[in-house]
Amino acid sequence: MTINDPIGDMLTRIRNAQMRGMNKTVTPASKLRQRVLDVLEAEGYIRGYTRVQHESNKADLEIELKYFDGEPVISQIRRVSKPGRRVYSSVKDFVPVQNGLGISILSTPKGVMSDTLAREHNVGGEVLCQVY
Repeated sequence: MTINDPIGDMLTRIRNAQMRGMNKTVTPASKLRQRVLDVLEAEGYIRGYTRVQHESNKADLEIELKYFDGEPVISQIRRVSKPGRRVYSSVKDFVPVQNGLGISILSTPKGVMSDTLAREHNVGGEVLCQVY
């Protein structure tokens, strides 16, 4: 089965696993997915992830979800830029997510990073998703 939107698929797997109260979820591995998970881990939205290599030369990412007082840390995660409609933003056009309580994850020429880090590096890019 081919996946047209790998980032959207990973975000949906995270969202579904948290609705079910699961501690871990698994998604196919790719470099872009790993970079997005690096940002989520650095910002404290997930505990971490591990790359699991299979015998068939395919790899999966096992994501450890984070909860606080029995509630998921991620209250909402949504895809912004989709394959059918790409959304780009310059540094001047960044708006705070949930009045600064959330983050946007961007794909920039300097790599995948959060909106606050993109402001520090004075670089814009494609807005992949918003998390809060």
